[in-house]
Amino acid sequence: MSDSRPRGGNSSAISGIARHGRLKKSGPLGTVFGIVGTVLGVLVVSSLVITGLVLYQFQANIGPSVNIHPNQSVAPPPGIGVYPGGFNILVVGDDTRVGQGGIGAGPSDGGALNDVTILLHVSADHTFATAVSFPRDMVVPHPQCSKGGRAAGLPINTALSYGGLPCVVTVVEALTGVQIQFAGLITFEGVINMSDAVGGVDVCVNGPLIDKYSQINLPAAGTYNLSGQTALAFLRSRHAVGDGSDLGRISSQQVYLSSLVRKLEGGGTLSNPLTVYKLATAATSSMQLSSSLDSVPTMISIAATLKNIPPSHVVFVQYPGNTGGSGIFAGKVQPNIALGNQLFSLIKADTPFTLGAQATNRGSEAAPGGGTATPNPTDTPIAGAAVINGLVGQSAATVTCSKTRPLKNQ
Repeated sequence: MSDSRPRGGNSSAISGIARHGRLKKSGPLGTVFGIVGTVLGVLVVSSLVITGLVLYQFQANIGPSVNIHPNQSVAPPPGIGVYPGGFNILVVGDDTRVGQGGIGAGPSDGGALNDVTILLHVSADHTFATAVSFPRDMVVPHPQCSKGGRAAGLPINTALSYGGLPCVVTVVEALTGVQIQFAGLITFEGVINMSDAVGGVDVCVNGPLIDKYSQINLPAAGTYNLSGQTALAFLRSRHAVGDGSDLGRISSQQVYLSSLVRKLEGGGTLSNPLTVYKLATAATSSMQLSSSLDSVPTMISIAATLKNIPPSHVVFVQYPGNTGGSGIFAGKVQPNIALGNQLFSLIKADTPFTLGAQATNRGSEAAPGGGTATPNPTDTPIAGAAVINGLVGQSAATVTCSKTRPLKNQ
């Protein structure tokens, strides 16, 4: 979600990812992914502790949905239970200031931008997940959307303005070659509501993090519990982290998301009925969902799939790209298509992987003393996983800190 706002063939019903891979293994209860994972994990627990009347209320909270594949029919929702096979969920953060009660207000609000675009892939055997963040200024081909957009290269974050959530799905599918079954759009208010509901997220910074643009002020190195507008300001902060680029901000956001996964996996967060109720209420009232995801039974089914994936089996990565290009890439991010194809060939083949030699990490570093959070002895890396070099990212089990940038350099 940005603090600066530069502009820049059809098939039948949606099917699931091929069902192949290893046999399902048991694991710790409650691990889910980030914002959409919060929605889904909360609802599976909610199904055990709320009455039918409250379940109906959650369904009523869900606003108008959108068909992310307008020329395809929507497959009927699965019954409550573990989702059959693998799937992809696109999480989109809308940085519009409209209807946000003054949150994030700035001198210019030219319209909606998808300034956070994250694709979550869950394996067919439900033993691992990969979350890929796409840099907001990465220039990629844009297929035609309802309001235009066909071009050899446009920043990916303009897709939302060319056709809403379906257009973002179309652009990401064209770039990656994967089919997206589910999608959700969240605004500033939604992020605030979700962070409040979970009771805040512990975030480590390696120095003072003071950003006059996003208006966050963490005065010294250390760990802070962030909620409400402070959590939003941290996730939006670009000028105060890394080298001031969106590539640095993505790594900083992954510090937050990894900590969120660890919190949901342990500490009894999802065993507290009041917390569960608050999370479910915030989730169902704060997001625009794809029509494939707009029923509580579907969310419960997906959550039952996600709840056993431990933090060490959740990998956050950036789609590879570089700055310093020329032509349409001047001042933007140029995608590394060869490395991106390598990444998505593993994802499409449902092959688990770990990160080998990484490219320069601009926005985060290992926490003091290093270490990996392993609250459960069964939470161990996947044996025999492939190794991919040249990406930037981390396992959700790895404790990291955001790299801060002095105020004088902003």
